[in-house]
Amino acid sequence: MSTKSVGNAGEEKACAWLLSQGYEIIARNWRTRYGEIDIIAAIQDTVVFAEVKTLPSGNLETLSHELDGRKQKRIVETAKLFLSKHRKYSNSMVRFDVLVVDMPGFDAVYHIADAFSE
Repeated sequence: MSTKSVGNAGEEKACAWLLSQGYEIIARNWRTRYGEIDIIAAIQDTVVFAEVKTLPSGNLETLSHELDGRKQKRIVETAKLFLSKHRKYSNSMVRFDVLVVDMPGFDAVYHIADAFSE
């Protein structure tokens, strides 16, 4: 399986998990020149910008390397653009989550709510 197909399968699994937890999926793979957000979801009065990491042979060190400060900053900047273009979410709380899929020793979808902030 290619890296892209593994990633796509992980995103599908993450979306299904979010839906099962009561989240509404607003957008997937939302792109700008700054970067991409894998999943944008909402629950109650909160907009969640979620990064999905599919790590079937990974560990916490791999996750830390994959989601470094530079990547987090790109996600935050992309989220700001999303919010500026979609004003209906301007009064919502904002959260940055990470969904780790298929990492050995963890749940099939391991949700880290509020994983980082600006």
